[in-house]
Amino acid sequence: SGKGKLSKQRSLKGGKSYDFNGMKATKYTIKFRVELDFGIPGALVIKSQHKQKFFLQSSHLPNQTPGGLRDLRQEELKSLRGNKIGERKEWDRIYDYDLYNDLGNPDKGREHVRPVLGGSRSHPYPRRGRTGRPPSKADPLTESRPEKINLDIYVPPDERFSPKKLSEFISNSIQAAVHLLIPEAKLLFKQDSGSFRSFEETSSFFSSNKDQVVEGQVKETLKNMVPEKLFKEVIHASNQNPVKFPLPQIIAENELAWMDDEEFGRQMIAGINPAKIQCLEVPSTPFRDKVFPPQSKNGVRSSIKESDIKNNLDGLSLTEAMNGWKILILDHHDYLMPFLNRINTKGVCAYASRTLLFRRSDDTLKPIAIELSLPGSSYASEINMVILPASHGNEAALWQLAKTHVVANDSVHHQLISHWLQTHAVVEPFIIATRRQLSVMHPIHRLLDPHFKDTMHTNALARSILINSGGVLEKILLSGEISMELSSEVYKEWRFDEQGLPDDLIKRPSWQNFSRGMALKDSNPTGVQLLFEDYPYGADGLEIWTAIKTWVTDFCSIFYKDDNSVKSDIELQSWWSEIKNIGHGDKRNETWWYKMKEFSELTQALTTLIWIASALHASVNFGQYAYAGYPLNRPTLCRKFIPKEGSIEYAEFLEDPDKYYFKMLPERFEMSLAVVLVEVLSQHTSDEVYLGQRPSEWTDNEEVKHKFDKFNAELQKIEKKIMERNKDPRLKNRCGPVNIPYKLLYPDTSNNGPKEGITGKGIPNSISI
Repeated sequence: SGKGKLSKQRSLKGGKSYDFNGMKATKYTIKFRVELDFGIPGALVIKSQHKQKFFLQSSHLPNQTPGGLRDLRQEELKSLRGNKIGERKEWDRIYDYDLYNDLGNPDKGREHVRPVLGGSRSHPYPRRGRTGRPPSKADPLTESRPEKINLDIYVPPDERFSPKKLSEFISNSIQAAVHLLIPEAKLLFKQDSGSFRSFEETSSFFSSNKDQVVEGQVKETLKNMVPEKLFKEVIHASNQNPVKFPLPQIIAENELAWMDDEEFGRQMIAGINPAKIQCLEVPSTPFRDKVFPPQSKNGVRSSIKESDIKNNLDGLSLTEAMNGWKILILDHHDYLMPFLNRINTKGVCAYASRTLLFRRSDDTLKPIAIELSLPGSSYASEINMVILPASHGNEAALWQLAKTHVVANDSVHHQLISHWLQTHAVVEPFIIATRRQLSVMHPIHRLLDPHFKDTMHTNALARSILINSGGVLEKILLSGEISMELSSEVYKEWRFDEQGLPDDLIKRPSWQNFSRGMALKDSNPTGVQLLFEDYPYGADGLEIWTAIKTWVTDFCSIFYKDDNSVKSDIELQSWWSEIKNIGHGDKRNETWWYKMKEFSELTQALTTLIWIASALHASVNFGQYAYAGYPLNRPTLCRKFIPKEGSIEYAEFLEDPDKYYFKMLPERFEMSLAVVLVEVLSQHTSDEVYLGQRPSEWTDNEEVKHKFDKFNAELQKIEKKIMERNKDPRLKNRCGPVNIPYKLLYPDTSNNGPKEGITGKGIPNSISI
């Protein structure tokens, strides 16, 4: 500012040595003589005349803060909270909360009106960072939006991408856009170019063709499709690189292995949405009456009969199979059913699905029935069809259509719930509360800071181009314009105390006759025992969870000696209160929140938060191109229902089942856009910081450094275990028919070699893309 003042220099003398957590420390008392108008000191400049390094003790619980810093500590937090007034400017370093009132754009027309999420019982939601933009003209409750795509939406400066990362992100997005836009521009000159017509045509989607030149009518058409600046970038990029998509792993070795029933089941436990599958029995109560078939929240039972599946249980009776916890279910029924009448418009055809699977003796999963449901004419009535597996003829083709509808359901759940809601959205309030209530001097701030890197900026970009009205997800998912409303409905069931992996594996909603049930309670360090060893997400995840919890406990025990030190930490208590009452304010009255009065509650909450931000997000994000990069394996919507016997559609199906199948899939542009999205999201950038990595100067505490080195060493052991599991021929779910080794929870702690791009492995510290 040019208005700063500097006191006269003083020397440090007469310090008193003492032991600080096993280290020799020296405490100095010094007085400065300044003019009366000097003002409040803002910084100390300390110069060492010695050759060895020195460190300043900088982590303090509030009641241990040196007297001269107490007021400054509070003043900094106060300035970060702002005054809730006005639009935030680029240079503002202010953190505050707001509702999700920036998804719609009513000034563009009624078709862009979206409900405000958060602040109501009908549409509860986590809070986001406030930008303070003025309200729209058409609706004072909705925040206005820029007329064009704007990547400069406000986030506090400390949360923004580095210039290098932003450049890489834009470059990756442009390259992916090249893969989409140029082929689409060319297709405008072809007849019947709306959908793929064969497996060969779909595979050619990924062939590299460096000789494609963008010129003539195609160039002019492309110029009309995109803004001028982007047009120039696309033309430049197309001249430098191939304009076809890279080959996804799912078809790298065998183009048809993804269609195998075993692979269909394997992806439910080792794919990109591996935490949705459930057990159709409650393992903790083996003597209770068995209930079959499963039922809905409203009490309506599934139409799947015992006779549908009894001959497909490898010689077991249904009772024996359920007692052995061998019947699993992928249930996309209850959360979708209330929305189907609104979804099934504008050419979309969606069911609410249930898929039953049988766990065989080698722990592979065999799908044994698919139920597809539509709303009936009255409340709680449904129109159901049950389709059974077949390997030949028209029955096999119908079975493939049914599996396609199931995967379209799963794609919606993956993107809106497992990925966006349960990682991106729920973490943002924790970030805001941490900045507002925990001083940078606070040890918990130091612990969490790496796990918040780039998340607020990532979420701001998502609200601008992915989850907004007319955004990418509305264009490609079967849920269309009600996508975020559906996400809000699922948030009603969200509980923070069930987000840690062990609790997630055993949780059970009170109304269900089945739980996640993928693990039993146990006395081992994780607290649970998996139902079966060959559950890649569960096996690797529990190792990572335990390593994180051990590190968090070790770290916290350095600063908190007992429960009372947790209760008496005023900043920690304010932090937790703000998370419950404001950040997740729509859940403020829930009784499951930790009271934050005990050391164990603190470590459990922090472990859960770090797990979500690191491992959980990595497990659902960085494998997207490997699996969803081939859109036939992960279609995002369907354009036809299953044909009924005797109908015109059934005759069309009988005439050419493959043609019917391809007409049922998303149109070519929707498929291409979906592939563009997962190509961008699956890429690591060069400044990624992975779990077990931190800058060398992140702490001056030798005991903390020692504990962190222990954490890093444990992660390296886990990496070796993962590689050994992937080579074990007994564990068939580790690679499956498509031969993709499960590495989505491989930490990748090594500093050797480049890690950017699509690697299908690595756990970044934070939700950074």
